[in-house]
Amino acid sequence: MYIDTHSHLFFPNFNGEVEQIIERARQAGVDYIIVPGTDIATSKQAIELAEKFECVYAAVGVHPHDSKDWNDSILTELEELAGNKKVVAIGEIGLDYYYDFSPKEKQLQAFESQIQLALKLKLPVIIHNREANDDIMNFARKYKSSGLRAQYHCFAGSVADARELIEMHHFISFPGIVTFKNAGETRNVLSRIAIENLLLETDAPFMTPVPHRGQRNEPAYVKLIAEKIAEIHHLSVEDVGRSTSYNAHKLFGIGMKPKLSYTYSIGQSLYINVTNRCNADCIFCDRKGEAVLNGYNLKMAKSEEPEAAVYIKEIGDPKSFKEIVFCGYGEPTIRWEVVKEVAGYIKKNGGTTRMNTDGHGNFINKRDITPELMGLIDTVSISLNSTDPEQYAKLMRVDPSLHAEMLEFSKRAKNYTHVVLSIVGLSEVDSEAAKKFVTENVGVDFREREFF
Repeated sequence: MYIDTHSHLFFPNFNGEVEQIIERARQAGVDYIIVPGTDIATSKQAIELAEKFECVYAAVGVHPHDSKDWNDSILTELEELAGNKKVVAIGEIGLDYYYDFSPKEKQLQAFESQIQLALKLKLPVIIHNREANDDIMNFARKYKSSGLRAQYHCFAGSVADARELIEMHHFISFPGIVTFKNAGETRNVLSRIAIENLLLETDAPFMTPVPHRGQRNEPAYVKLIAEKIAEIHHLSVEDVGRSTSYNAHKLFGIGMKPKLSYTYSIGQSLYINVTNRCNADCIFCDRKGEAVLNGYNLKMAKSEEPEAAVYIKEIGDPKSFKEIVFCGYGEPTIRWEVVKEVAGYIKKNGGTTRMNTDGHGNFINKRDITPELMGLIDTVSISLNSTDPEQYAKLMRVDPSLHAEMLEFSKRAKNYTHVVLSIVGLSEVDSEAAKKFVTENVGVDFREREFF
């Protein structure tokens, strides 16, 4: 259920107990553990642990604290170690200006050399950052177009930093600090990062979560961190485990891709995977990629699209859910007749419905379908994405004329149901301008959803 992506099991305070620690982790639902090295010696120890225990994987690297003696021969040795089949990353690497254990110039040299090694070997990196955020972000920007993939471990940046890194397709993780009483700002940042961009970590033996703070940390405690993330994001702990484990699979290649889901639950809601087909091709959508959301595989060919009866059977009692949402990685109005049939069943049996759409339903169906929303769809969430037709067209890769089509659909739909216009939180989109535009020009509700 869980993957602890950062646990230093080679530390002396684990000596003689590793087998018991791994067994406790297994009983707590931890499927895999990644052990990142901090120098050549501990990288070798990490590999030894990975070779001894099936559930353990290794990362090899030189931590900024240990970079004072950095030279090219170390890089050569790291490359040799990285050839082991259970090495899944270069790490823990990065910058630490809090302590003066290694000169800044040596840290920078070691960090860049190891990034270049990771690119050469096509491995992700695990990044440490303490009091070095400006330089860390500058490195991220420098390698933005290189294909570099990274985990920003024990994340120390702002919401804006997180958004920028996520737009570069990196992942972020927080250890037990999110459970500390004085970690309000950290929890605020965490609340703004979609679960699809998060990994779980303990940073054992450090950063022990409450209620064990002050004791040695260990992988079994990753469940406590998952519980806090679930609380902050209003998800179930199962949602967090499933999502973060798939994220670890994407980044590190650990575990397996899940099977196709026709319906999928997140929190108290049930989502209907209507179709992967869409008339748009949004730059932020993974429809043509893995098409996995919250750990559910939604990748579905047209030939795999089920009839309404399949969805109805999986729904069961609609009152079991807070709401039932027609969503997935495609445009639901492409299968409007199926949506109406399923929605009719839900409403007849006391359920609440929502449809997430690009607002092109009239264009797609070549008629005004908005009157048909009445009594079937309680809320329509429509992707505004931008107030500017040209930017809208660029983001969604559609003709600019569809911006007006979407707005007209919104204005018509509000006569029959509750309408929300939404944007994805991208740095190039002015969310405040979008909110003002929606309230003053369309007269419906507005929502900003985080990018993932």
